[in-house]
Amino acid sequence: MSVYTLGIWLVHPGRENDFVQAWRDLARKTQEDFPHAKAVLMHDHDVRNRFISTGPWESLEQVEQWRASAVYTQGIEAMKDLLEHFEPHTLDEAAGIGGD
Repeated sequence: MSVYTLGIWLVHPGRENDFVQAWRDLARKTQEDFPHAKAVLMHDHDVRNRFISTGPWESLEQVEQWRASAVYTQGIEAMKDLLEHFEPHTLDEAAGIGGD
């Protein structure tokens, strides 16, 4: 069973580009500590200051290690002034299509 993280980010209007750069920094640093990490950041067409990030992880334990790491906590702290709201979620795959 696959485990995914999902982030719902509501950015202060006008700070979207700063947020994308901060997210990229967090993603780059995450990949240094977790070389197999994959993630995507998506920008909502209807709510221009809302972003959604998601990515698969090898295990729940790996997600917990990442969220407890200095990379994650410092990355979220660096984004704090850019955000109106942030919701982190951990999800288990329930169904899917495509792929292998």
